[in-house]
Formats: sequence, C-alpha cells, structure tokens
Amino acid sequence: MTSKFKRLYHSLFGQLSVQRILLATLGSLIASFGLFNIHAQSGVTEGGVLGLVLLMERWFNISPAITSLILNAACYLLGWRLLGGDFIGCSIVACGTFSIFYAIFEAIGPLFPGIASVPLAAALIGALFIGVGVGLSVRAGGAQGGDDALAMSLAHITHLNIKWIYLFSDLIVLALSLTYIPIKQIVFSLLTVLLSGQIIGFVAAICRKKQPSAD
Repeated sequence: MTSKFKRLYHSLFGQLSVQRILLATLGSLIASFGLFNIHAQSGVTEGGVLGLVLLMERWFNISPAITSLILNAACYLLGWRLLGGDFIGCSIVACGTFSIFYAIFEAIGPLFPGIASVPLAAALIGALFIGVGVGLSVRAGGAQGGDDALAMSLAHITHLNIKWIYLFSDLIVLALSLTYIPIKQIVFSLLTVLLSGQIIGFVAAICRKKQPSAD
C-alpha cells in the first residue's frame, strides 16, 4: 500500500516545481478575488461549466450540487487521461488554494459593494481578474475548475489556441442561457467572457516553451 501511495504521489506531484506551485497559487488568489468581489457582487453570469449548471437547473430543475459535481469530475477525468497525473497534481494545488482564498475573501466581505450599479465596469474589471488569474494557473499546467480542465483538454486534442476554446464554449452556453436570462444581462456576460478568454490565452502563452503543459 505504501509503495502504491508513493507511486501515486510521484505521478501527481513529482514533476511540480516550486515555481509552478507558486504560479498556480498566485493565479488562484487573483481569480478568487475577482470572482467574489466583482462577479458575485455584480450578478454577471458565466459561460462554461458554471453557466451550463445554472442552465440545467433552470431547464430540468436539477440541483447544481449534483450537476456541478458530475460535470467537473468528468472534465478532470478527461484532463487526467489526456494530460496525465501531473495535470491533476497542479490542478489540486490550483483548486485547493482557490477555495482557501475565496473563503478568506468571503470572511473579509465585499470590497466593492456598489459594483452592481456599474455592470460595464464590472464586466471589464472582472474579465481582467479572471483572465489573468486563470491564465496563470493554466500556464502552470493546472485547472482551477472544470471549465479550465475541459478547455486544456480540447486544446490538447485540437491544437487550437486555448482562447478560442474558451470563446466557443462560452458562446454556446450563453446563447442557450438566453432562454431564461434577459438579453441586456447576457450582453455584459458576453463581454466579460470574451475578454477573459482572450486574456487567459495571452497569459497562458507567455513563456509557452517553458510551460508546455499549458498549451
């Protein structure tokens, strides 16, 4: 049992350098700050897995507690199969630190409680935080959420730039969300996902040769 545990541990964390761990942690700090202080306060909806979870709740009355678990687990399993245990190890760091930082920001309370009154600013600033934060974790080789795991896996299969993967998936989910969300609200969500996806692709591409797992 001990030898099996050691092999598993080495498979997940053996290739993680201090630089990659710090990069993933920094990304989680930035993304969690933006998600709590900007997105959560402004009510701007999301694309990807989170948007799909909300859509399924609206259409089929299935609890997000169930759908989010299933969808995220499926995305991570796909990433493990395509990108290896190293991807899962880095994702554990990214997910774990994201949850910790988010809980800290919740305890502190919102720093911009009036952000909902300026949805355009919320869309732009939120996209910056999410784009840079997620991009850093992706560049390190890990995924903060199922959206990122799926995008990294599809980018690996198709060899497309990851920013286009984010764009296509978010557009599909947001288009479907028009069935229950007013178009005015979708416009700001569309703006933020368009910008954040492009920023993620830009940040993830920096020093790509040094971080091949972020391709």
